[in-house]
Amino acid sequence: MSNPAVAKAYADIAAAVAVLTGVVNESGSDGLSAEGDPLRVLSEDCLDILTGAAAADAQMAGLKALTAVTYADTAQAAAPPEASVQAQEMAVTAEVACALTIGDRAAGSFLAVSHALTNTLPLTLAALQSGTLSWQHARVMADEAATLDRAGAAALEAHFLDPDAPGSASGCPAGEMPASRFRHRARTWRERHHAESIEKRHAKGVLDRRVEYVPDQDGMAWLTAYLPGDQAAAIWNRTTAVARGLQGPDEPRTLTQLRADVFAAALLRGGDQDSSGNQGSGGNQGSGGSAEGSNPGQVPPPRAGVLVTVPVFSLLGATEEPAM
Repeated sequence: MSNPAVAKAYADIAAAVAVLTGVVNESGSDGLSAEGDPLRVLSEDCLDILTGAAAADAQMAGLKALTAVTYADTAQAAAPPEASVQAQEMAVTAEVACALTIGDRAAGSFLAVSHALTNTLPLTLAALQSGTLSWQHARVMADEAATLDRAGAAALEAHFLDPDAPGSASGCPAGEMPASRFRHRARTWRERHHAESIEKRHAKGVLDRRVEYVPDQDGMAWLTAYLPGDQAAAIWNRTTAVARGLQGPDEPRTLTQLRADVFAAALLRGGDQDSSGNQGSGGNQGSGGSAEGSNPGQVPPPRAGVLVTVPVFSLLGATEEPAM
């Protein structure tokens, strides 16, 4: 690190972490001979360290957000006038991704939240920097404020973070509740106070409907769909109802497994269409118009599409690198 002050600050942080680690290790061995109940002392020390670490994580997240935005602004100011804005944004995102050792997509999301915190959500950034609000809570605030105008965003964070604001939230402070619960409360407030009607917002949301596929470990994958709420609820209720109907003393699959199998079977058996849009031979509709077919819950094997990639030097005989 070229700046001595920065190097010293991080050396002090590393030393503090070493001290805390030593407390845990010593409490777990020789430190148990201290006065008082050794297990109670150990548990209290661990909880104190966890509490402090949570606050420190939040403060470091606030520092990273502020630093990333400052870097982006500095890079933009230093760029030549003829530089492409899009190219400059891509370069900044790549540099931040490299510094944080994350992917470009994650870096772009991080920068978007950081810009929101520094430009439109000052109370959220202050709470993050003080350690009273976690990064997960800050992301929730940024997500819910993203579709509000500046006045609406200010009102949203004031409701939850300014105890002196008129009609401020009562009960558990935002930073002391799980982020999932805070998201529910923040979303409820947003729905009730949004300047646009739900009809207009829903019409815009429908345009963003999509299906996403993400490979996972052990030959598994995630398939998610962003749909209108009534359609998603109907699909969920339908798959659950069919799955419950398949349960019985001779059915070894759990309800969760049955629900997944019913969902896959409905798509693979009933979703095949030829190029003209007509139902293909793979469709097997029941009398009620469902796609479970005569053997509901049994997933047919999908049609495989095999792609073989051969390295060009292997084709030329220069190497023996195998095909993929």
